[in-house]
Order: sequence, then C-alpha cells, then structure tokens
Amino acid sequence: QLRKFLKAGFDDSVKKAGWNIILNNPEFCIISKPLLAYEDINDPVERLRFAEKFLSFDALFPTVSNRVVYGYNRFRNKNPFSIQDSVVTFYLRNNQKATKVMLAGSFNNWQPHTIPMSKTDSGWVAYMKLKPGKYWYKFIVDDRWIVDGDNRLSENDGLGNTNSVFYVSNVVFRLPGFQSARRVYLSGSFNEWQERDLLMEKTSTGWQLPLYLAEGTHTYRFIADGKWMADPHNPDKFPNEFNDYNSVIRLGKPHLFFLKGFPDAKEVVLTGSFNKWRTDELFMQKTGEGWQFHYTLGPGNYEYGFRVDGYWATDTGNQQVITEPGKIAASSFVIDPNYTFRLKGFGDASAIYLAGDFNNWSPTSMPMKKEGNEWVITVHLSAGKHLYKFIVDGKWILDPANKLWEENEHHTGNSVIWIENQ
Repeated sequence: QLRKFLKAGFDDSVKKAGWNIILNNPEFCIISKPLLAYEDINDPVERLRFAEKFLSFDALFPTVSNRVVYGYNRFRNKNPFSIQDSVVTFYLRNNQKATKVMLAGSFNNWQPHTIPMSKTDSGWVAYMKLKPGKYWYKFIVDDRWIVDGDNRLSENDGLGNTNSVFYVSNVVFRLPGFQSARRVYLSGSFNEWQERDLLMEKTSTGWQLPLYLAEGTHTYRFIADGKWMADPHNPDKFPNEFNDYNSVIRLGKPHLFFLKGFPDAKEVVLTGSFNKWRTDELFMQKTGEGWQFHYTLGPGNYEYGFRVDGYWATDTGNQQVITEPGKIAASSFVIDPNYTFRLKGFGDASAIYLAGDFNNWSPTSMPMKKEGNEWVITVHLSAGKHLYKFIVDGKWILDPANKLWEENEHHTGNSVIWIENQ
C-alpha cells in the first residue's frame, strides 16, 4: 500500500487501512494513525471497545445525520436485504460449513454474541427491527469477523476496521409503465442531479427504487432512455430553469417563511442555502399582510433571502442578518437547536463569530452574543464529528476550552467536537 502511495500517489488503500494523510508534497509525506496501547488491538471488537472509552458509538456511527442527504443499497450476487414492517432480513450467502454465525453492527453496539444467525439451505439469516437511516455491520463466522462480500458499500471507521454499510429506506420512488424502456434513472437535488447514479429496478408494473432521504424538501425527475420527465403521478411540483417542472417530495414539518409588506410587488421569490440560492423555483403567495411560502426543512442551520421584482430583500421580521463582503445580505435561523458554544473572556472584542463544517465555514453567518463574561451561540449539530473555530475581530482561533483538535490544510488546526444521537 505504501509503495503504491509513494510511487503513484494512490492513497485509497492507505486510507482504508486506517491511516490519515497529513501532508504529501514532492519533499516528504506524513501519514498518521492513533497509537493505541492495548494488547488486543488487532481484535476488531477490542479496537471498538477501546474507542468507546473516549467516544460513544452514537457519535461514531450516527443512524441519522443531516450530512447524509440520501443513501441507497448496491449488492451483487444477491438482492438488497428485504425490509418488511421495519424488519430487515440480513442474509449471508453460503458458509454452509460454518458452525456458528453471528451478526453485529452499529445497531447493537457491535456486541458479537447477541444476534445469532439461523442456517438456511443457501446461507444464514437474522432479523432486526430498524428505523430509517444508515447502519454499519459485519458477520462473525466461527469467531472470524468479515464484511459482506456481496455488498458494494463499505467504509473504514477510522479505527482500522472496514465495515459494510446498509441503508434502511424511508421512500420508494415509483414510475408505472414504460415497460419498453431499457433503462430508467432517478435524478434529483439530493444527488446533485447526476444522470446515471440511481438506476431504477424494473418490476412487473413499471420501475422503482427504494431510497433513504434526510428530512427536508427534495426535487427530482425520472430519465427514461435519456428522456427527462417529472413524476406523472405526483402533483407537487416546482418550476425549473427549463420552463418545465421538477417533482417534489417533502419529509418532515413545514416551515412558514413570511415577508411583510410589498403590496405592490408583482413577484416575490424565496431563496436560500436550502435550495442553493435558486431564484426560479420558490414563488411566494401573496396575502393581506405580505407574502408567504411553506417549505419543509429538517433540523439544521439555514440562511435565506427574498427576490422582490428582481431586487434582493431581507426579512424585516428577523434581526439575524448576515452581511458578508461580495455576497448578498441574508437572514439566518436554526431549526432544532441542540448545542450551545461558549467562549469565555475576550471582553474587549467588538464582534465574534462561529464557523465550522455545519455552516460551510461562513465567517459571518453565526454571530455570537455577549452574556456576562462569555460569548454564546446555540446551533444545530447533527450526530457525529464536527470541526469549528471562533473568529475574534477577524482572527480565527481554536477553542481555548477544548483540548480536542486536529490539523487542517492551512496548518492552523480546527477544534473538534463529537455529538451523540439525540
């Protein structure tokens, strides 16, 4: 693996082995792996137990995270695990000579002895009731841990273990008819409108594809033998840039956006970070007091603004206004705030902001408020790992109260925080 990395720059094998590439240039390279003083560190169970002393499994293996917008399963030699009334049938092909096979994963904190699999005429099965989301798993065949060789999805957990990945779907996209089509794809805002990423399965009545989608509003279309079309059986649609429509699916609770006033405006458009600032999609409805639009969003930190007859306008009812050089003025808000950042001291600072992977490292979208001898802000953080820094009067600093940090590409470091499932 190191030879390939040094000679040709191929780093996939090195990363899969659990190494982090810190620096790689013509002069020298640096790779690192945690030094774990543990006698059974080659045992995957012991590596996980060792890690749990410092991090919870909920933080390492979050079932639901708004970082995971969508997910789908890709298997070879066998169909994806069936899901019936939330019960997933895990299936391991062959291994007929094994005397004992167990199932372990993020759903049982990787306990190796709690989920026995039953032998069938073609392999082994186990049943687990799971809610929609992302799961990591392995099989234990006669005390030997193995990944699912028929599952094309696998990930390294950062502890030197490669685990198989399975998504429990919460949506099934269906396109009835089109039996003569050779291929039908699903494409949408959730996969950046990639044309040949989500191949649908042919059924006796048409085409379908189970998918896991995060909470929020998603737009999509079908592509049948190269021809794009909206979902003919879904009346919920948004206009698009091609003078056509995209179908819409909404998961979660709707949020009411309201712009007061502008009675003489002919057209008001809602736009924001949640739809990549498109100005041709969310046309607001006029009311007696202003303009409104119901838009479904999941937990998160958002920015938004309005286009009134072609001109930008901010929400006069929201004092949380972002002004960043070179960008439009926008308002911000948080759905389901669950974590408060605090920075003590810095009483002479005129302005302090929070920036991190949860707001695309924007230097002005999250101003902190001074309360007594500290600065505070409450935001939403999804389960898992997050990187962040404070910006004190334009100077980026690490969190002095947090000893956990890691290096970044600028060699200035980022503070690290782990969030468990709520």
